[in-house]
Amino acid sequence: MSFDAWLSKTKPVMPVIVVDRVQDAVPLANALLAGGVHFMEVTLRTDAALDAISEIRQHVPQAIVGVGTVTEPADLDRAQQAGAQFAISPGITDALCEQAKTLTLPFLPGVMTPSDILLGMAHGFQGFKFYPATAAGGVDMLKAFAGPFSAAWFCPTGGIDASNADQFLQLSNVPMVGGSWVCPTNLVRKRDWRAIEQLALGFVGH
Repeated sequence: MSFDAWLSKTKPVMPVIVVDRVQDAVPLANALLAGGVHFMEVTLRTDAALDAISEIRQHVPQAIVGVGTVTEPADLDRAQQAGAQFAISPGITDALCEQAKTLTLPFLPGVMTPSDILLGMAHGFQGFKFYPATAAGGVDMLKAFAGPFSAAWFCPTGGIDASNADQFLQLSNVPMVGGSWVCPTNLVRKRDWRAIEQLALGFVGH
């Protein structure tokens, strides 16, 4: 399934997740689902990430789980083999785009500048991760992008939290935001699934 198809059916938030222990993956995914969150980006920042994705795919089929922090083409291959349903990178390169086009999982390349967007569009992409969102100009930058890049849409990540997420989601070119505030690493490490569920409910249910 494509990002566009998913976006019409899910809540507009994607937690950026750091998983240290594979055994935490399933209860974490269930907590997010209970809070109304279906999209989940498991970052390649720990050795447990790919196995965590496999566990979620196997045991939590309602989740839409992908891999984040993709920085080289081999990451895309490993992500697809692990069962990831999408992949996201913090930046964009020709090599990443070319490799993504050979695979079946949707890819959201990271952009920060107009030149980044032009590179992605030249490779046929229309959806992008805008990162680091607040440091790169935030809402004002995305408003500026809307003119010359009217066909593009963005998932801003980096500096997004409950206090400013709605400002981004009010933009016509932002169907979704990403961030760690719904799923803080300290709560994952404490295995406080109830607190994570409440954070998710507090945002998607407001």
